[in-house]
Amino acid sequence: MLRSHRIPLALLLVFGLVGRLFAGPFAFPEGRHGKGELRYVNGVPVLTVSGSPEEIGEAVGLLALKPAKRMADYPTDMLEHFKVGWLRRAFINAGNMMVEQWPEDFRHELDALAKASGVPREQLVVGNTAFDLKKMLACSAILVETPRSSTGGPVLARNLDYPSLGYAHEYSLVTIYRPTGAKHAFAAVGFPGLVGCLSGINDAGLALAVLEVFQVSSGEKRLDSNGLPYALCYRRLLEECATVAEAKQRLREMKRTTLTNLALADRESVMLLEVSPDHVVERSARNGFVTCTNHYCTEKLRPAVPINLFHTQDRLQTLDKAAGGRAPLTLANLHAALHAVHEKDETLQTMIFEPRPLKVHLAIGACPSSALPLRVIALNELLGGKGR
Repeated sequence: MLRSHRIPLALLLVFGLVGRLFAGPFAFPEGRHGKGELRYVNGVPVLTVSGSPEEIGEAVGLLALKPAKRMADYPTDMLEHFKVGWLRRAFINAGNMMVEQWPEDFRHELDALAKASGVPREQLVVGNTAFDLKKMLACSAILVETPRSSTGGPVLARNLDYPSLGYAHEYSLVTIYRPTGAKHAFAAVGFPGLVGCLSGINDAGLALAVLEVFQVSSGEKRLDSNGLPYALCYRRLLEECATVAEAKQRLREMKRTTLTNLALADRESVMLLEVSPDHVVERSARNGFVTCTNHYCTEKLRPAVPINLFHTQDRLQTLDKAAGGRAPLTLANLHAALHAVHEKDETLQTMIFEPRPLKVHLAIGACPSSALPLRVIALNELLGGKGR
């Protein structure tokens, strides 16, 4: 009689642990599909997708999200991290209602993304709406006007801060979108599965970065679930606008969900907008720069009793001090300032956008990302060669 050879469960667990230890960090595989291609540029994973919403969604799903399926669990893991995992079904239901109101092109892209990646659609719905329903993001930014910039043009520098949960920092990705029609091509620094944009720059040189806000003045609306999620609002600005003035006007026309700050720069100027469901208020630069974290500063929107959540007040003071004086601010100065306000293992991405030459200087892959060297990516050719 043949004996069955069974490996004890404890030994299997040990083998699994050792395998994970020696597997190393995640790396996106290079590849092509249709009009899409994923390759490394100066050590940074860059996915280029073109065509219709369906073609874009399919390429992102197959080339990026399918090999990075663990990142599809991140929104749910975040809910557990913030002790609201029991509300997951409520988040799904609310998210589905929001998705029904999305523009048709975004819905088609989401459906193609889900089909190609094999990730359940409801997971992607949560990933693209939960951050409007539950505040989870703490970031820092500096906008520099041309007279204070050593580069000879405006600059937008920012840290993106999310809890890494031990793995999210491995999945940062630059995606180059080249949609059909009259839309601008643009580069988004983000994660696979995200239809919207948290940080990006388009072929006209319009750059932006979103920073969540936790408080607003008494009587002001905090959430409009009938609005367009903020990441989709900001993607739409990159697709439709060429200047900060156009972006400000277009944003005022949109139905917005929640409280954010929006840092903007174009080839000639910078602008900081404090955004709520009912208001878009500009905060002016002083001494050639403007800084921003996770609270409002304008009289219209700031709360009577501000709370220093996620060290937002402390980080703003540190950035103001770093950018003070009258000497030109260099890329090294800005990098150092961003590192001075890092949030340890929550600082996932550090970047500096230069709108005139269409460049991004990017640090990703470990936390805090601000401690890593910045790698430059020239975007003009990637975006279709439309830049000056």
